[in-house]
Amino acid sequence: MATYGSTLRRGLPRRPGDDPWPPADVAPAKASGVLAPDVPGHARLPAAAPADDATGVVVVSVPHEPDSLSSGATRAASARSAPPTPVSTPASDGRLLLRRGLPRVPGDDSWPPSGTVSGASAEHQPSGPVAGQASSSIAEPAPETFPAPTTVADAAIGAAGVAVASGPRPPLTAPRTVWPGRAATHRPAPPREPKRLGPFTRGQWLGIVAVGGGGLLFAAAMAVLLVRVLLSMPFGQDFLAAYPGEYHLPERAPVGFPAWLGWQHFFNVFLMVLIIRSGLRVRTEKRPEAYWAPRRDETRKVSLTAWFHQSLDALWLINGAVFIVLLFVTGQWMRVVPTSWEVFPNALSALMQYVSLDWPTENGWVNYNSLQQIAYFTTIFIAAPLAALTGFRLSSLWPRNATRLSTAYRIEWSRALHFPVMLYFVVFIVVHVSLVFATGALRNLNHMYAAQGSVDGAQYAENWTGFWLFAGSIVFIAAAWVAARPLVLAPIARLFGNVSSR
Repeated sequence: MATYGSTLRRGLPRRPGDDPWPPADVAPAKASGVLAPDVPGHARLPAAAPADDATGVVVVSVPHEPDSLSSGATRAASARSAPPTPVSTPASDGRLLLRRGLPRVPGDDSWPPSGTVSGASAEHQPSGPVAGQASSSIAEPAPETFPAPTTVADAAIGAAGVAVASGPRPPLTAPRTVWPGRAATHRPAPPREPKRLGPFTRGQWLGIVAVGGGGLLFAAAMAVLLVRVLLSMPFGQDFLAAYPGEYHLPERAPVGFPAWLGWQHFFNVFLMVLIIRSGLRVRTEKRPEAYWAPRRDETRKVSLTAWFHQSLDALWLINGAVFIVLLFVTGQWMRVVPTSWEVFPNALSALMQYVSLDWPTENGWVNYNSLQQIAYFTTIFIAAPLAALTGFRLSSLWPRNATRLSTAYRIEWSRALHFPVMLYFVVFIVVHVSLVFATGALRNLNHMYAAQGSVDGAQYAENWTGFWLFAGSIVFIAAAWVAARPLVLAPIARLFGNVSSR
C-alpha cells in the first residue's frame, strides 16, 4: 500500500491578500477522537477516528458552514445521490489530509487547519482494496461528538455527518424602519355600482344635459346675433319689404276655421300621442305581458301592445281620410297647400324673423305664414302617408303570400323609415305647441278649439273658451295614457280576438 504524508494541503485564501488556508503551522490532528482546535465563533470539528493498523487509513467528516443550513441540507441530499469524490490528499504515513479552502470568517486563515485529517463514513471511501494493500479500515466518528439536530435543516445536515452550531440566532441590530400599516389587515368594502338609466348614470345624464343645454344656448345666441345683424343691413331691409313672410291666397280661399276642423284637430292629437307611446313600447318591449290573435287565424299572434298600436293606426287613418275629404270639399286645402312659388322666399323671411326674435305678425284666422304652410303641407301630405305605408308593411296585416310584392317593397326599407318619421312628428308637435303659446296662447287656442276669431284681423276673441277646451283635452289624453295598460286593454281586445298570456 502506498504511504501518505503528514502535512495538510493548503488551498486558496479566504480573503484577498491573506495567506492560503489552513495556516502552515497547523499540525495534523491525531487519530484519537479528540476535537480539532477551536475556531472562534464556529463549531468545533470532530477529530479523526483511530487509523486501521493494517492500512493506516483515517477518514473524518468534512465540516460545513453552520450559517448555511439550507444549502448544507441540499448538499447533503446531493451527496447521498451522487457518487463520492475524494476530498483529501494521501500522505506518506497512510493518513488522508484534507484539502484547505476559504476562511470561515473574513480575516481568518484558510479552513480546515493545516494537517487536519478526515474520518468519513464508509460511503466516502472506495469499496475495494487500495492498490498495494489487502484491505481498508474505516473509522466511524463517535456519536457523542455531534450535537442533536434542532431543526429540519439541522437534522438533514447531521445525517450527512456535518457538525451543526446550535443555539438561537442573534437578533437584528438595525432598527425597524418599515411597518405593515392599516392596509395590511383592513380591507375596505368595494364601492357600490351607481344605478344607470340606459347607458349612463344620473350624474352623467345631468352632465350631458348641462353641457348640451349650455352649448345649444350659446349656438342660439350666436344665431340670433348673426340674423339680427343681417336684417339690419340695407339688403336685409329690402328683402323683408319684398317678402314679408306670407303671400296672398286665392280670392276663393275661405276665411276662419269651421267647427269640424277643431274636432278633427283634437282627435288627431289624441291618437298621435297614444300612437307614439305604443310605438315606443313595441320597440323596447322584450317580453310582452299578453298576446292577441284573431279568431280566424291563430297563427297571426302579436303582442297586446302591438295590437293596440295597430288599432290606433287604423283609427288615425280613418280620421285622416275624413280630414282630407272635408279639407278639399270646403276649400280649406288652399290654406295648407302652396299655390305660388313665392312660398319659398317668404318661408325664408319668416324663418329669419323667428330666429331674430322679431316674429312675423300672426293672422292665422285669415292666412298662415309661408313657413307654417310648408310645415303643415309636409306633415299632412308627406309624413302621414309615409307613416301609414311603412307601418302597414311592418304590421301583421301585410299579406304573407305576396312574394313579389314583398320582394319589391322590402321590410328593411320600412324599418329604416318608420322610426325617423315618428321622430319628425315628435319634433313637429313640440315646435307647434311652443309657437302656439309663444305667439298668443288665448287667441290661437280660440282659433283651433273654439273656432272663434275676427275677419279683419284687427281684434281677436281673447276669452278663455279655447283654453278650457284645450285643458280638458289634455286631461283626457293623460287619462288615456295612464289607462293604456294590459289590465284595461285586454277586455277590449277580447271583443275582436283571443287574448292569452303566451
